[in-house]
Amino acid sequence: MTTPFDALSNDEKQQQFTEFFLIKHQLNVNFRTIDKAEIPAVDQLEEHMPYAFKIAGELASVEAQAIRPLRNLSSHAAELAEFLNAQARKIDIMMSYILHQQDDESMRYKSVRFGGGGIEVHSDHPLDAGTSVELKIFLSEEAAAVFCYAEVISCETIEDGYQIAFIFSRIRESDQELLVRASLHLQAQQLRKRSESNRVQ
Repeated sequence: MTTPFDALSNDEKQQQFTEFFLIKHQLNVNFRTIDKAEIPAVDQLEEHMPYAFKIAGELASVEAQAIRPLRNLSSHAAELAEFLNAQARKIDIMMSYILHQQDDESMRYKSVRFGGGGIEVHSDHPLDAGTSVELKIFLSEEAAAVFCYAEVISCETIEDGYQIAFIFSRIRESDQELLVRASLHLQAQQLRKRSESNRVQ
């Protein structure tokens, strides 16, 4: 049986954070510190999510399910597949626009690394370990965004500020899967670019 997040020790939280693959990549991130009392129960997370994030998650899930069968279509259905992919792209563009409105410049930070277990963010100001935050992560490459709650597990001083590591304390399973997929997509792109540059050299 999985131990509830709130019952984990600091060491267990650190271990859980590193269990997931983390990729170095800059994303726009919004966060604001909150009192622990503001964090909803696990089964009430969706009730506290902004509507744009709810529908973004549902659209991403529907799109993934709709596109999957296309891989099994014969070459005769290539035009149909192309048409459906174009429709999916239209939805992605519209969703990107809607989610962009949720990105508050006054609360904007840049990620250093992210993965399915948490995210590291560059900040001008330190935060104490154990601080709770409401977190928005914008995945422009996936035309998606994630709304969740997180906790500071470390804050390191670096040359131009602080690198803060957040572990997700309340996150939908579908959003966690989205972050895992996004990190793997980005890794594949990075490996392709590296392979191409090696060939050119």
